[in-house]
Amino acid sequence: MRKMASMWLLIILTGVLAVLLVRLYFFQDSLIFPRTRDIYRTPADPPFSWEYEDIYVTVNGDKTHGWFVPLENARGIALFSHGNAGNIADRLESIHLLRRLGFSVLAYDYGGYGLSEGRPSEQRIYADVEAMWQYLTEVRDIAPESIVIFGRSLGGAAAAHLASKTTPAAVVLESTFTSVPDVVRGLPVVGHILALGVRHRLPTLEKIPAIKAPLLVIHSKDDSIIPYAHGRRIYETANPPKQFLEIEGDHNEGFVLSMRVYLQGWEEFLAPMLPRPDEEPSAAPISE
Repeated sequence: MRKMASMWLLIILTGVLAVLLVRLYFFQDSLIFPRTRDIYRTPADPPFSWEYEDIYVTVNGDKTHGWFVPLENARGIALFSHGNAGNIADRLESIHLLRRLGFSVLAYDYGGYGLSEGRPSEQRIYADVEAMWQYLTEVRDIAPESIVIFGRSLGGAAAAHLASKTTPAAVVLESTFTSVPDVVRGLPVVGHILALGVRHRLPTLEKIPAIKAPLLVIHSKDDSIIPYAHGRRIYETANPPKQFLEIEGDHNEGFVLSMRVYLQGWEEFLAPMLPRPDEEPSAAPISE
């Protein structure tokens, strides 16, 4: 009797896992890319009131949209790849921080987000960031050594991909995963099985050895979505020169709760490569 009950329990559990795998396989786009379309504010809206340009580049026959937000007397350009939810209208505070750090900013939306046409996918995200790099370096004729490639969370996968193929001034990866399957494997009990159904792998860690530019990795021990160990693995895999900046707070609020440490960490990292126009380059090393 017990043997029969155990057999039925195994059959039921197998069936439940099969259903979860099927649902994950077919519905993971909405889980990995919870995008929105409404651009409910722009850089021109108060309290920001910045001048900006709407940028459209062609990616696989679709249009990818971005904002170019110039800063007078900038130390360089930050190419910003945002996280997986919402769209660039939700990132004006992050653009504000990059401007405080002395950068003009090009922020953009992946396919299917905001005003960008098409649908998001691993390959589309890579194509989007490559097209934005091409826009900066070829259309605006900006020198690669003036560009910082910055990605947060999902955007870190895009940033690492681009940095593995280009030669920017520097790269910053914040709250970034080693890969999507690695995140899923961290789920209790069934994580390793569910990871088998992941289609969008976004293997950030595999891109890291090809990055030659100075790298800053930012992560919080309090991050409940992308565990701290992901950031440490990325940092440990990276070539020097590199720095690791530990912040506090959960995944979406760490940079806000750690503002003083966060901005100071950026400044110390950037000083040797991109000093502010009124400062001399720092001779301090950027590797730990």
